[in-house]
Amino acid sequence: TVETLKLSHLLERAPASLSGGEAQRVAIARALLASPRLLLMDEPMAALDGKARASILGLLETLRDSFSIPVIYVSHSRVEVARLADHLVLMDKGKVTASGPLAKLLSRLDIARDQGAQAAAIIEAVVAGHDEKWNLTWLDFPGGRFSIARAARPAGSPARLRVLARDVSLTLAPQTGTSILNIFPATIEDLAEAGPAQMLVRLDLAGSPLLAGVTKKSAASLKLAPGKRVYAQIKAVALL
Repeated sequence: TVETLKLSHLLERAPASLSGGEAQRVAIARALLASPRLLLMDEPMAALDGKARASILGLLETLRDSFSIPVIYVSHSRVEVARLADHLVLMDKGKVTASGPLAKLLSRLDIARDQGAQAAAIIEAVVAGHDEKWNLTWLDFPGGRFSIARAARPAGSPARLRVLARDVSLTLAPQTGTSILNIFPATIEDLAEAGPAQMLVRLDLAGSPLLAGVTKKSAASLKLAPGKRVYAQIKAVALL
């Protein structure tokens, strides 16, 4: 546990000398020493700064991947949930409003609509390699290959991407002469109103979900409808 959670450098430190992030790391290790059948984490990063949060997020990923212990993780942070969760349960005033696999649930139009500008889809990918000339990283998923700014991830490692609906536009034909690197063929699964002038579109990219935010005028002009083939142009993507 000490080596897996990278605690060796803290063993000779007094508890009072630990930072918030270090103290949280030790607290997680202490919980693991009890050989629990389940871990409950209630807002574990609420009191931590940005650097400490990043460190603990990495630790929690190690915990998820290295120990066969179910974790119930309670959080209001969309980024934390998107990065760590496999199964998502949404609650409102103590009642469950929805539950299911993370990617499938977040791409539901009724749920995405409630997220407003933060509506996003999660895509599971694998690091395929790096473009040394242009300092990019390639990420493969069933729908194709993403190119993103160089990431310090080894080839073959899993990667989870978060794509905001507002960063996806649609065309009826593949575009050339554009600065957008990530353009994929997709099939429209469903549409829903998302405001007086906006529509949310749920797309299928060879089994991976994607959301796009478009105006009602654009939806009408392109005659968007379930089953229609389009091209999704992704302007920005976050590697979690």
